[in-house]
Amino acid sequence: MVKSFFGFGDTTTKSAEGPSQVISIGGGRAADAPVNWWQMGMDISREGRSSMVEACVSAYAQTTAMCPGNHWRSSPEKGRERVTTSALTRILRYPNDYQSISDFLLNAVRFLLDDGNAYALVVRNNRFEPIELHLMSSAMSGPQIAYDGSIFYHMGGNPIVDARYGTQIVVPARDVLHLKLHTPRHPLVGETPMAAAALQLAAGNAALTSQITFFLNQSRPSFVLTTDQKLTPEQVQQLRTLWDDQSKGMNTGGTPILTAGLGPKPIGSSAKDAELAAILKLSDQAIAHVFRVPLQVLGTGDTPFASTEALMHSWRAGGLGFILNHIEEAIGLLFRLSGQPEEYVEFDTSALLRSAFAQRVEGWATGVKAGIFDRNVARADFELAPVAGGEEPWVQQQDIPLSVAAQMAKSPPPAPAPTAPAETTNEEPEMSSDEVSASIMASVQRHWPVEAA
Repeated sequence: MVKSFFGFGDTTTKSAEGPSQVISIGGGRAADAPVNWWQMGMDISREGRSSMVEACVSAYAQTTAMCPGNHWRSSPEKGRERVTTSALTRILRYPNDYQSISDFLLNAVRFLLDDGNAYALVVRNNRFEPIELHLMSSAMSGPQIAYDGSIFYHMGGNPIVDARYGTQIVVPARDVLHLKLHTPRHPLVGETPMAAAALQLAAGNAALTSQITFFLNQSRPSFVLTTDQKLTPEQVQQLRTLWDDQSKGMNTGGTPILTAGLGPKPIGSSAKDAELAAILKLSDQAIAHVFRVPLQVLGTGDTPFASTEALMHSWRAGGLGFILNHIEEAIGLLFRLSGQPEEYVEFDTSALLRSAFAQRVEGWATGVKAGIFDRNVARADFELAPVAGGEEPWVQQQDIPLSVAAQMAKSPPPAPAPTAPAETTNEEPEMSSDEVSASIMASVQRHWPVEAA
């Protein structure tokens, strides 16, 4: 009988026969792996891993772990608001008591790209709210289908969950966060992108294996000593001994003196070596294309981008944007969110531009001047305190709505009436007789002062 992990009862009609297990695609033992590989401490799923595959997987996993997640809810009155008190918000901060959200996303994305699937066990409280997410091993977990079509998952591979709840537990699909990539073989089993790059991986691994064997078995010095004289075996051995005494061991870096027509001849790389390098380069490029990672992100691109923002924008528009949206939709489905634009979860990719300070300042300045953002929102991105008057958008005085501009074009306002000029007069006010006499006496005294007696 298959029951819910949390005891919510049997959901199958043929419980005696149990669910049928879906076999994961891509597993199995490698042809050259020993039968008792687990007793020898080997991990056959990671043997012979390509460095380019590791670079692509690490780029996605580390970049996703850098993006903080937020629970958003929008309304016509208030616009988009961040929800800070929901169970989803708490999970996005602390998925469990032994992992940070960065640890969780880092390993979840690695499982997703390495195996095509990533599984997390959901633990709920008495209100049926998810309170913990425990990442499980994709190699030891998988879906099961009951005879009535109900979907269950057997979960394993997490020692902490094994100690708390038991090993190889079976839970219904509602209690599992299942991330999966393309499902060409079964709707519940994803396939890793490495399956599409199998030929390139095989070509690169074969070339490297052959070259390693060649290097281990060959004898290729960096240069040889040549002379036109005929030397006996004893003389050759004596010259070799003298050369080694001057350039090996404690005398490394010494200056041997060549006489009797001896001269060094360097041995460069052959055409075969250049051909091998070209094969490996093509193999790496094909793997990067399959994973949809720009070569510039991996540091191998020939054409650089104009800025970090342009590089991140190109990647977000392709592979990185899909991975982030894929995880967001899976989490939203687990928490039964209505989806965009009403209620959804979103990872903040602006954290990828922390080092691009000039681009951030320029972008916020343009948005604030255009009236799209208020000053306090821009200051919050730089972790600055809000200022008085900065809680609403500002616009310049000449900016008017388009509807007002159209109305003004149809019926322009009347021209203002001209103002009458102020009247001026040159007439002086009339003076009395006493004022006239006083003025005359003052003028006479100024021009003909009276001499003292």
